Amino acid sequence: MFHKITEATVTIEAPKEEKISADLPVFYNPVMKFNRDVSILLLKAIDNTGMQICDLLAGSGIRSIRFLTELDPKKIRSITINDYDKQSVDIINKNIKANKGKFTDRTADIIVTNKEANTLLHGSTGFDYIDIDPFGTPNPFLDIATRRMSRNGILAVTATDTSALAGTFPKACRRKYWATPDRGPLKHESGLRILIRKVQLIAAQYDKALTPIYSYSKEHYIRVFFRCTKGKTKVDELLKQHGEHNNAGPMWLGQLCDPKLADKIDKLAHGLDYGTDLKFLDTIQEESKINIVGFHDLHALCKKNKLEVPRFEPLFKKIMKKHKLARTHFSDYGIRSDISEKELVKFLKEK
Repeated sequence: MFHKITEATVTIEAPKEEKISADLPVFYNPVMKFNRDVSILLLKAIDNTGMQICDLLAGSGIRSIRFLTELDPKKIRSITINDYDKQSVDIINKNIKANKGKFTDRTADIIVTNKEANTLLHGSTGFDYIDIDPFGTPNPFLDIATRRMSRNGILAVTATDTSALAGTFPKACRRKYWATPDRGPLKHESGLRILIRKVQLIAAQYDKALTPIYSYSKEHYIRVFFRCTKGKTKVDELLKQHGEHNNAGPMWLGQLCDPKLADKIDKLAHGLDYGTDLKFLDTIQEESKINIVGFHDLHALCKKNKLEVPRFEPLFKKIMKKHKLARTHFSDYGIRSDISEKELVKFLKEK
């Protein structure tokens, strides 16, 4: 059974289901609205124009339709909207037709395809933006996707198998992501960094350096946007930033976000009526300024040292007199700071 759904500027038809699963006839997940919001904000924030875009696993087509209605017409030269499910493709065409009046002034080529994802990429000449948003691991699509990335292009990758990346199933993480996960308070950040390294290693085979420019962990998924540059030297420099942290890894130890881009995205979000999680974007923007791997989880630290959890504001003011500090989006109780654990415990012990 299908019903109409309005998201931001568009109205589409999608299945009415109580439980989201990969078995839905046409896949639409309302929880992933934030994911789509950030995709649009990022494309608004970057300088790329005339892009050839590929929405690889389009489901209902809502992401692409929002691209067409919300992005500057100069941004898109062509958009390929693909799904392997025939019913999905029928609904995509129907949803495009229903919203076409909102982008009739655009000259972008709209190409709807009904192909297996890797077959589509293999037969293409390449794209400037590829969005991989699967139900589960992105692994099956990474090799050909990295090969089809254009110079200075953007690869967007979602992973929803956080049980492997965040340490619930460490054997699965080692098999699928070639790393040992963290099972403690840092598990989501470590999982994100492990995913980044995996994608980078696949691209490295083809002398492509994929640098994360915006990434985060939210609810049941992890999301990374990579900028693609080419050259053996650039790849070698990138791989130097792989290593272990807190007995987990190997993982990416470089920046998770470009601070300037994070700032642009945050400002754009505040200027648009998306109903998106602005506090979450604010936190990413603030922590992007502190290029440090890991964070201090105050609840875990207090439990470890048998201390009472203090009021955060007075503690933060004390720390910020000598150190950089920001909240982290990975945890409500976490702080990203250049303060050492030893010094932080000393502050926590002070009355």
